[in-house]
Amino acid sequence: MNKSKLTAGDPAPEFNLPRDGGGNLSHVDFVGKKLVLFFYPRDDTKGCTTEATEFTAALPEFEKIGAAVVGVSKDSVASHDKFVAKYGLTVPLLSDENGTLCESAGVWVEKNMYGKKFMGIERTTLVIEGGKITHVWPRVKVNGHVDAVLAALR
Repeated sequence: MNKSKLTAGDPAPEFNLPRDGGGNLSHVDFVGKKLVLFFYPRDDTKGCTTEATEFTAALPEFEKIGAAVVGVSKDSVASHDKFVAKYGLTVPLLSDENGTLCESAGVWVEKNMYGKKFMGIERTTLVIEGGKITHVWPRVKVNGHVDAVLAALR
């Protein structure tokens, strides 16, 4: 059901997905830049809100080093629009409702919570440059994560 996880050196997954605010973003929009792609489970939940607001706050720092930051979940564009408006997010959020990008990135996994097994997004961050994965943070713990990504890119 899920492809193997991506590791540094692997070709980056291709995508063309709808985003908050309308329109689409594609992997080709980021040619010549570093792309920080963070996968998160769900809009407007505690950890995901913290992660998205911290990436938003650090966006000027990422831009200074030539990196774009994009969030991905399986939430709808309408959900993303509400999430962006509620928290003033400035990082683009992609809607991967059919899960194609999540599957190709290997982040759509079986999870276990309170003894119940279910499929969900494993919080993961990828850095892509020149069509290749350069860094992977699997099973991200939100606290300190944005700083760790910035430090790795500097």
